[in-house]
Amino acid sequence: MYAGYQIFTGEIHMLIRRENESDYEKVYDVVKASFESAEHADGNEQELVNALRNGDSYIPELSLVAEEEGNIVGYIMFTKAWVGEMPVLALAPLSVIPECQRKEIGSALIKEGHRVAACLGFSHSVVLGNENYYSRFGYVPADIFGIQAPFDVPREKFMAYKLKKDAPEVCGAMRYAREFGIT
Repeated sequence: MYAGYQIFTGEIHMLIRRENESDYEKVYDVVKASFESAEHADGNEQELVNALRNGDSYIPELSLVAEEEGNIVGYIMFTKAWVGEMPVLALAPLSVIPECQRKEIGSALIKEGHRVAACLGFSHSVVLGNENYYSRFGYVPADIFGIQAPFDVPREKFMAYKLKKDAPEVCGAMRYAREFGIT
């Protein structure tokens, strides 16, 4: 069983671990607080997390929390999506409580999520987000890999990351889990 690992980044000492049921309420609060002041948010992100946990695309191993001194300060979820018949991952949401942002917590969650996702055999991770932030982790416009957005969005905001060097080619529009409400 995956127990997590310790990270030291500057002054931060945190544990990245798989979320468990007793974390749900705190994760709800972390996601809500994280998106309250976000530039692009619909205010429902915490409800989306709850819905995704109950859906067919939920992958427990890719629902991770960052703990600092026993408190959950960050959260990331990757869920199954599809391009054609190939499963890929949708990274959403990534959340860090406002007072802990800019301390590499989000970076640690992304890196660990990528590591676990590759171990689980996934080939690509897709995110809709800030190109300046996600490009730091190797995300590039998704159409470079043959992945098209299922909605109208600026090219630079819909990005993908190749989790494995030998990832198979993909081609087509991405299909999100139904809980995202994208048809």
